[in-house]
Amino acid sequence: MSFSLYDISVPAFSRGLDTLSHLLDKGAVYADEQGIDHAQLIGGRLAPDMYSLIGQVQSASDAAKFGAARLAGIAPPSFPDDETTLDELRARIAKTQEFLRSVTPESMDGQEQREIVIRPGGRELKFVARDYIRGFVLPNFYFHLSTAYGILRHQGVPLGKLDYLRGAASPA
Repeated sequence: MSFSLYDISVPAFSRGLDTLSHLLDKGAVYADEQGIDHAQLIGGRLAPDMYSLIGQVQSASDAAKFGAARLAGIAPPSFPDDETTLDELRARIAKTQEFLRSVTPESMDGQEQREIVIRPGGRELKFVARDYIRGFVLPNFYFHLSTAYGILRHQGVPLGKLDYLRGAASPA
């Protein structure tokens, strides 16, 4: 049995964004309980040269929306990177999920060999769609999701692996 481009992308993005929203919710509760300013929480980072939590959420959102749009051959929505609060970050996640709900399996399936060209940092990278999702978009998306988790843990938010893996299995 093979998976379609849609099957390996949109559901993964949707579940990952649900997880990211859950992590932010737990972060907000922890910050409120501990008297930590939300600005400190979302400004946190693992290293000086890495994105803050804000940047990680924006990057996960971008990976999902650009990835889905490129695979479907449609224009992605444009979101300015101007979030400064937890509520704004959650709203960005919700807008990304709304966009993902508009993408249909028919727009992606059968396009596994279509060429996709991206230009990050002025470089040109060429992929076929199948390799783009498996080798670039999903690893990038999960990198930012995992880093957001790490930032929150680093700041003391009581998260466990099951917070990250939530929704991965159907209830028994």
